[in-house]
Amino acid sequence: MYYCYTIEPLDVLLFRESKPFSPAEGSWAKGIFPPLPMTVFQALRSLLEWKEWEKRENKQRDIEFLGAFLMRGEEIYVATPRDLVGVAVRKEDDKEDDGEDGERETPWDKLTRLRSLPSDDENWKHIKFPHVRSPQNTLPPLVPPPLDKDRFICGAPAPWMKLSKLAHYLSGNLDKLTADDFHEDPWDVQILPHIQMKTGERQVRDRDGYFTEVAARLEPQWRFAAVLSEPLDSNVVRLGGEGHRALVSCLGGCDVKNPVLALPESEGLQDFLEPKEKDSIAYLLTPGLARADGDLVRYQAYPQQWRDYLLGCATNRPLLWGGISSIKRQGGNKEFALLPQRAFVPSGTAYCFRTGIFPRDLVVLPHSDRLLPGAGKAWLETFKKLNYGKLLWGKR
Repeated sequence: MYYCYTIEPLDVLLFRESKPFSPAEGSWAKGIFPPLPMTVFQALRSLLEWKEWEKRENKQRDIEFLGAFLMRGEEIYVATPRDLVGVAVRKEDDKEDDGEDGERETPWDKLTRLRSLPSDDENWKHIKFPHVRSPQNTLPPLVPPPLDKDRFICGAPAPWMKLSKLAHYLSGNLDKLTADDFHEDPWDVQILPHIQMKTGERQVRDRDGYFTEVAARLEPQWRFAAVLSEPLDSNVVRLGGEGHRALVSCLGGCDVKNPVLALPESEGLQDFLEPKEKDSIAYLLTPGLARADGDLVRYQAYPQQWRDYLLGCATNRPLLWGGISSIKRQGGNKEFALLPQRAFVPSGTAYCFRTGIFPRDLVVLPHSDRLLPGAGKAWLETFKKLNYGKLLWGKR
């Protein structure tokens, strides 16, 4: 049984970036928004009564979680696939140069996908990725497909897309997508300066006297949605830093096998949860983690084992998470500790595979249903339970 919950912020939310932060040098702390799954999961888990939690035989990894996603009304929004670009019709009065005002925003009337760079296309002969180590370790860039003379690429769609429309993307029916199915970032950034004055004086302290944090405030009618395998009562939880609060409410439970299907308006995704013989694309629903080759602990946008199967990868900047924390020893004293800093692949990343090769041979690769490294680590089991790197499969 899976339960869907809404998390409605009661104030601004603060999710700091991964770099070590102190009110001295480098006193500007940026934020990550929306938060990573671990942060929202810990907030929901805090609602479990402690006595009930102590009775569990496996207290650490017996709860499954999926989220968090943006929500407005009854509609869930997920990250827009990164390989989508908008196409507009070129009008007679359009000019090559928009003048000093910069580029003109032109609404798109249809969507198309980026494609792998053709090796015999002279128009793109100067476009390629640098060979950092060897040509075998790089993928060809993704470029727009050929268009009619009266059409041009006018930019990417808005960064958030209705979950109920994601099936059109995964089935290749891009003509059914309209601009109303997408939305801009539904939050505003708020700067939080902190100033500490000298005792008895009207001056800022020379040391540790000033630092700034960046918080986010969701627009009215917007909230988060997440799925948990535990029933919870409605309550207020602490979400993120500085003690900011959010109201948790339950939308109901669903007896389904996959937590994705417990989300509202997700019925159309039933056929895209597992890879099939003719599938040629994969969409990353939640942040994932992909190991690069070599003995060093290094992460990249795709698993190195996928290299021979991939035609291209459309992604964004990685989500860096880790930094300084504290651990409590058995004696009860807290000690300084460093959390592993990992570069998570952001949601919305799209992978393009060679048709007829992948995912037929997917059984030889790790984790067909998610983007995570191989098994063997305790933290990987946690990431599985929290559904990091959840993949949805489709065709072009």
